[in-house]
Amino acid sequence: MKRLLLALALLLSVFATTADAAQEPEEDKVLYVYNWSEYMPQEVLDKFTAETGIKVVYTTYESNEAMFAKLKLLQGKGYDIVVPSTYFVSLMREQGLLSEIDKTKLTNFRNLDPTVLGGPFDPENDYSVPYMWGSTGMMVNTKHVDPATVKSWKDLARPEFKGKVLLSSDMRDTMGIALKALGYSVNTTNEEEIKAAYEFLVALKPSVLVFNVESTKQAFIGEEVSIGMSWNGDAVIAMEENPDLAFIYPQEGLPLWLDSLCIPSGAAHKNNAHKFIDFTLRPEIAKLIVEEYLYSTPNTAGWELLSDDLKQNAAVSPTKEDLGASEFTSSVGEAKAVYERYWELLKTR
Repeated sequence: MKRLLLALALLLSVFATTADAAQEPEEDKVLYVYNWSEYMPQEVLDKFTAETGIKVVYTTYESNEAMFAKLKLLQGKGYDIVVPSTYFVSLMREQGLLSEIDKTKLTNFRNLDPTVLGGPFDPENDYSVPYMWGSTGMMVNTKHVDPATVKSWKDLARPEFKGKVLLSSDMRDTMGIALKALGYSVNTTNEEEIKAAYEFLVALKPSVLVFNVESTKQAFIGEEVSIGMSWNGDAVIAMEENPDLAFIYPQEGLPLWLDSLCIPSGAAHKNNAHKFIDFTLRPEIAKLIVEEYLYSTPNTAGWELLSDDLKQNAAVSPTKEDLGASEFTSSVGEAKAVYERYWELLKTR
């Protein structure tokens, strides 16, 4: 009788394994990743390939808008992983460009900080897994600017900084700091407030040397500019190369961003994509990513592995006091067209 029960159990196990295999067809050993430039260490890609045998084909973009436009043109096909920021997750989900993520395949999902989960752009994290987060703060060159005197976004307009200011070419970031300077939310849908932010930037424009998002570090390191906007990770790298630079959290707060790993709806290698996402959620891998690019990590287990220097670095690990009234940039719905109209007006003035 025992032998019969054992044989039945073995038979059921074989059937279950066969059923699982039918549900999880073997995919080609390749993964197409579409990501920001300088945002995924080659060491991480190499480790993933060595462990899984899956070759990573890596392509980059310089803005959410460029990534979104290409994916929309391809109808969600051509890539297996994309890395949109906060509000673009909801936009892409609404347009059917993202596939639902099977969190049962992510054994390391538990490593994520609960405070970064459940954002308004994806309340259940059904379509996005937090990858990196950070802030758009202010950078100054202390040879030319006393950082103790810079406390507000309004300080960018001081006459001594004319021709020495750098602003981001990212619409929501730059409109966001103007809104914060005026005491408004970075996610306002009120046209009068958006117009006021536009007028703030129009008044500031004569002081602006350049609107840039790709080579912010170089502009500060080379001392082309004395003050301006900077992503926190770029700021840390720039400060390492030029000790005269300092990163400041303006008192009104600042725009925060969260980039997430997502699977496009037309992805041909979704099983491989889940494997890759779970791989990046390992604490030791999250640590490698932070050490390479110096942005903030949503991976609490990975953060625990960081050196004390990084844990105590305000640009990498800001406190609640540093962030104050800062906000994550999220979708503004139909008001996006209003932002775009005023942004185009600003660029053409």
